[in-house]
Amino acid sequence: MKAWRIILAIAGISLGLFGVFRLVTEIPAHNLLVLALWMLAALAIHDGVLSPAVVTVSSALRRHVPDRGRRYLQIALIMGALITVIAIPMIFLRGSQPAAKALLLRNYGANLSLLIGIIAVITLSLYAVRVARDRPPPSAHGTQTAATKE
Repeated sequence: MKAWRIILAIAGISLGLFGVFRLVTEIPAHNLLVLALWMLAALAIHDGVLSPAVVTVSSALRRHVPDRGRRYLQIALIMGALITVIAIPMIFLRGSQPAAKALLLRNYGANLSLLIGIIAVITLSLYAVRVARDRPPPSAHGTQTAATKE
């Protein structure tokens, strides 16, 4: 196992260095500066907005949602957030490009709503299966009363 970790570490470091080499040798300096600013902005948004929002939502879920349902809700929220982060730029840029760039001509708002709905249905279905499995099986002779248990 330790040899695999070393091999994977060497491969990862090598690929990272190759990527940096390609950036420095093939991308103009102005574009590298724009990329660096974009990465700093992404870091600031992540650390200043997204991380506190995740902590706030997590603490609210811990207080208000039972343990059994919380894990399903957390998974659905994570998947919905990831899809939303990808879709938001495309929603705002819709129609800003010529027809040759058909990627931005789609209705990403409707598609985002559809995907979030699918996530909700699947999550609720999985939760319902979990609730059904956790229910005690009915007794063979119907419900037992206190008199029949003795």
